[in-house]
Amino acid sequence: MRARRERSPVIPADGAHLASPFVHPALLYGDEDEYLAGTVPFVREALAAGEPVAVAVPGERLRLIRDALGDEAGAVRFLDMREAGRNPGRIIPAVLRAFADAQRPGLRVSIIGEPIWAGRTPAEYPACVQHEALINAAFRGRSATILCPYDIRSLDPQVIADAWATHPTLVRAGSGRQEDSGAYAPAEVVARYNEPLPPGPDVPSFLSFRFDADTLSEARHLAVDEALRFGLPSTRGGDLALATAELVTNSVVHGGGSGALGVWAEDGYVVCEVRDKGHLTDPLAGRRPVARDQYGGRGLLMVNLVADLVRMHTGPGGTTVRCWFTR
Repeated sequence: MRARRERSPVIPADGAHLASPFVHPALLYGDEDEYLAGTVPFVREALAAGEPVAVAVPGERLRLIRDALGDEAGAVRFLDMREAGRNPGRIIPAVLRAFADAQRPGLRVSIIGEPIWAGRTPAEYPACVQHEALINAAFRGRSATILCPYDIRSLDPQVIADAWATHPTLVRAGSGRQEDSGAYAPAEVVARYNEPLPPGPDVPSFLSFRFDADTLSEARHLAVDEALRFGLPSTRGGDLALATAELVTNSVVHGGGSGALGVWAEDGYVVCEVRDKGHLTDPLAGRRPVARDQYGGRGLLMVNLVADLVRMHTGPGGTTVRCWFTR
């Protein structure tokens, strides 16, 4: 069974990529039939090989795969990516690595992950494509296959071009033809989408507060008060308080001892932003799981876990982290 699985159309049959136990193909599909033809055999082959399987795709496609699998669906972990991966920054730690790390060490895992769909907003997309690029570093050396479907009918051509740059191998579901990507350059993609964020609104309701080590608590309380005034549900106040506390503390400890906090309302969200003079050089910061016994290192991870979207821009001149919370 293993030999047949290595000849599967979603696994490279030859070439340098076989030198790594991690395989990360993109599946280009044009309709439901192609989607099922590219995903269901992948799941069945993995199950037949004794591999744990997870499927994390938007809910309507989740149902397609589950129905097509029939009784075999009971052996698969299903996750609605619209919920589990709403913030692309939490997909690696809370979906992909959470599933892979829960398995027996050394056991190969197979995952279908579809983090990009036509409903993703322009604000979300840069975080999505950076996520796809960073999967390669997050799973380097791991025995895993992560298949990422892309709907070529509804996605912008730039999204498909980025898929060629973030995946070493691509599969065309209609023909089953696979090819290595000559455009594969994940580090370049991460750098390209590390773009400055547009300025916050120039309106009287915009909260701007300079903080330092002596005013961390004040910054957190101000952020929560403003968020509630902008319509954030009280049940989300604790999430915003946690994110604000982690970000302002990071600024004091790692970002030059002080920073600027901004809070405003925008398109159905409350937005919280923290700027400082630090330079974040680890592209996986906030996207890497943290061991239970590890001291520290959870700040950005916690922010990704509680916010609905996190965008970041960092460079020698400083770092901006912006978080969105649904009102």
